[in-house]
Amino acid sequence: MLGQLHDLDLQLLRLFVSVVECGGFSAAQGELGLSQSSISQQMARLETRLGYRLCSRGKGGFKITPKGEQLLLAIRALFESIEAFRHQSNGVAGRLIGEVRLGLSEALDQSVLQRVAEAIRRFRERDESVRIELISAMPGEMERLLLQQRLDLAIGYFSQAQSAFDYRELFTETQHLYCAPGHPLFTDGAPDDQALQACDRVDHPYRFLRSDEPFQGKMCSARSEQVEGTLAFILSGKHVGYLPDHFARSWEDKGLLRAVRQGDMSFEVAFHLARHRAQVPGDAQKAFEEDLLAAFA
Repeated sequence: MLGQLHDLDLQLLRLFVSVVECGGFSAAQGELGLSQSSISQQMARLETRLGYRLCSRGKGGFKITPKGEQLLLAIRALFESIEAFRHQSNGVAGRLIGEVRLGLSEALDQSVLQRVAEAIRRFRERDESVRIELISAMPGEMERLLLQQRLDLAIGYFSQAQSAFDYRELFTETQHLYCAPGHPLFTDGAPDDQALQACDRVDHPYRFLRSDEPFQGKMCSARSEQVEGTLAFILSGKHVGYLPDHFARSWEDKGLLRAVRQGDMSFEVAFHLARHRAQVPGDAQKAFEEDLLAAFA
């Protein structure tokens, strides 16, 4: 009786199948490249391993036994499974598998989302079976998730002060200072610095870029982490604040926002692709990062 299957057992089983398909020991010599006596010896070895006769051979010719017929069916099923395993294992060798988790900053421009979509399209055209998760979060939250290795990659405006991260610049975004109807600056075409300093601005708690902001008003009674919250404060007519120009454009078109001293009160924000330097990326993460960089090139 067979216990564990060894390579030798598989060779003997293949020999048995060849003998049956050729119709006997003599006919199988050319197929197997073995002498009839060698085939007979190996068949005897297999029968000894199994503990029962597989075939009869003699004056009556070659004939497979009932148990031999049952074994033949089992062997063919086994070899089919082995072949299926071989194909599947070879397929996995070149296939990207696993998960990719990408963090995205809030209120991204349509063109940026189109580039992210282009990266996804490129990736899906690879030989892959990967689950992609997109997570929208504030920059501070994305950095925390990267540190905890709960994100593989993140696109946002970061402090670039984290030594644990690698940063690759992708694009820039223009921010303008805005006010709304009802605010004293809305009808003032060119407010001076004194008029600006009298304004109550909206504070962005993660605006580490504050030192780069042209407007450094000291009066601040409003605070919001999200762009939408900043917009609500500005629309009240009681505050001024910075918004991305692409986000504010539709409100400007409706006459509900106005850029204050556009140009000298504006500044650029750099957005980067960040990843944890200590996190060893898998093949899927590497490929997706390549596709992101290609899409933003």
